[in-house]
Amino acid sequence: MKTYFVFFLATVCAGTCFAQASNNWNNSPNNWQNSPNNWQNSPNNWQNSPNNWQNSANNWNSNNGVYDNSGNRIGYETRSPSGVTNVFDNNGNRIGYVPEKQ
Repeated sequence: MKTYFVFFLATVCAGTCFAQASNNWNNSPNNWQNSPNNWQNSPNNWQNSPNNWQNSANNWNSNNGVYDNSGNRIGYETRSPSGVTNVFDNNGNRIGYVPEKQ
């Protein structure tokens, strides 16, 4: 079982939140390899679908589950042929990704 930690940094200034992250082309969502519009990253692709038994929350033998710190399954991950690891919630909504390591 792999555990991924997603960190979000936020700064509050005068009631407004500004998300801060280190962006470059390799980890940018504008890069086609990372884009949800790329078929390889789409939840409509059978490989990424929650209806695929390998991704199902009902499959207790699944080895691609993503869990919170309390051990509750919050989603699953898939790896695209281009090397991007996609993270989906249990309903198939893409909630994050890990770009291919360069």
